Amino acid sequence: MQVILLEKVANLGNLGEVVKVKDGYARNFLIPTGAARRATESAIAAFEAKRAELEKAAADKLAASQAQGEKLDGKTVSITQKAGVDGRLFGSVTNADIAEALKSQGFEVVKSQVRLPNGPLKVVGEHPVSVALHTDVVVAVTVAVVGETD
Repeated sequence: MQVILLEKVANLGNLGEVVKVKDGYARNFLIPTGAARRATESAIAAFEAKRAELEKAAADKLAASQAQGEKLDGKTVSITQKAGVDGRLFGSVTNADIAEALKSQGFEVVKSQVRLPNGPLKVVGEHPVSVALHTDVVVAVTVAVVGETD
């Protein structure tokens, strides 16, 4: 299916590009999230008419993400979980837990923005985590998992 991108999409293209994607990806993700529209003649004409305002909105979104990224870069967030004597957690620390801890510190982060390269954190200690605020803005955050014993 041919779609026109209404915002930059990682590994796909930039604003305004017409790309060919699988039908399911377009129907189930790109179109419902507002990242793309079907590339019909009328949609392309409508996009070209609104191109300047869409580019301005994308630039504003990028600037806001960069400003938040400067504040967030290098921060350490502490999360307390129940742990055994050997330092392994009963359960794990997920991206949702990290996003909630960052929200409590005043940062607007959703769980899909938190990237855990090795999966959920299962041991006590400090772990480097990346937070993708925008496709172009990825910052490093340290998560300190503190063990709580009974």
